[in-house]
Amino acid sequence: MSYSIDLSGRVALVTGASSGLGEQFARTLAKAGAAVVLAGRRTERLKTLRAEIEGQGGDAHVVELDVTDTESIASAVAHAETEVGTLDILINNSGVSTTQKLLDVGPEDFDFVFDTNVRGAFFVAQEVGRRMVARARGAAPGTYTGGRIVNIASMAGLRVISQIGVYAMSKAAVIHMTRAMALEWGKYGVNVNAICPGYIDTEINHHHWETEGGQKLVNMLPRKRLGKPADLDTSLLMLCANESHFVNGAVIQADDGFGL
Repeated sequence: MSYSIDLSGRVALVTGASSGLGEQFARTLAKAGAAVVLAGRRTERLKTLRAEIEGQGGDAHVVELDVTDTESIASAVAHAETEVGTLDILINNSGVSTTQKLLDVGPEDFDFVFDTNVRGAFFVAQEVGRRMVARARGAAPGTYTGGRIVNIASMAGLRVISQIGVYAMSKAAVIHMTRAMALEWGKYGVNVNAICPGYIDTEINHHHWETEGGQKLVNMLPRKRLGKPADLDTSLLMLCANESHFVNGAVIQADDGFGL
């Protein structure tokens, strides 16, 4: 006897899907049977990922999205629902960072991080959440009421890390945003949860781990190892599953014990 999570018939929007964790999240959801909408600014990379998923028998679509632009958010979500169907799952993944001491942070650095990580994440979730709530109220079409929103935060939102203070602040805001949304939207069957990854080796940061500073950091970790994007698969699928209706407002630490 085996247990599996089946997302067949569900439509999932993944922001920041052109690389790193977003790319892995999209692959994972597609393998579980969901139709995935790949959203981001680098559409050529999204098209390459779409071809890969379709080549493996999955269902994938591409929409251009700039999370710092509310008009782009509204347009992308509307386009996704017109082309694929009502959104059942949102993986709110887009994020950026800077490496600076706090005394060196300028207004443009602060805005760069918060415009994407907090403002962008909020308005993407709001646009999708508004539609999920409307369906639950019977004010919008759709056979599936409720939904799953997974905000990708960070262990830095729970434990401040030197030289990425502004990033840590932004992810702390995402964690609190998750809880606020879970509280307001839970009664409509919309479950909002967060994953807080620890140090994950992705194409974006891979070069850093090969440096002296990167190796020094790895050796400071509890088990002296980095995670891989696939290490988040089980947390992601659990939070997206139809069966996870009793999990709302959770903040899952997927960090190999770093936060202990």
